[in-house]
Amino acid sequence: MAKLDSGYEEEEAAELLRAVGPAFRKLRRGVLNLVENPISHKDMSRTLVLAVVEEGTAEPEGEITVGAVAEALAVDPSVSSRMVSDCITAGYLTRAASQRDGRRTVLRLSPEGIGLLGRFREQQEKAFLHITAGWSERDRLDFARLMLKYVDSIGQLQKG
Repeated sequence: MAKLDSGYEEEEAAELLRAVGPAFRKLRRGVLNLVENPISHKDMSRTLVLAVVEEGTAEPEGEITVGAVAEALAVDPSVSSRMVSDCITAGYLTRAASQRDGRRTVLRLSPEGIGLLGRFREQQEKAFLHITAGWSERDRLDFARLMLKYVDSIGQLQKG
């Protein structure tokens, strides 16, 4: 069997690539339960919406609507509307008039929403450190770097 440039045998490389899909399926909320005081199931789903709003408003003139949330989450607009309404009721989002078009309503993170996202990110980091505790520092940082590279590649494909 031939060795690839990566140093892996062809069959070994093929097995690794076949295992990636099932491995992604296992990357679910359950890992965040490994840390103290996990965020509730309800707030976990809310963080999806909050992260989309945060990304959409990251630029100084960035605005995001309920429709844009639906598109980003690949859900029906009615589902997005219910998710956004729940976040507003919970105090994590507010509605505001668009600065570019006063007829449009846009979404903004409230201080509580910013706080929830911060707690969620802390939990993600703690879970990552807990799960990789037995790894070498090099493996942990290489994995983190490659995961970020992977996510960047997804973003590039989506843009264009």
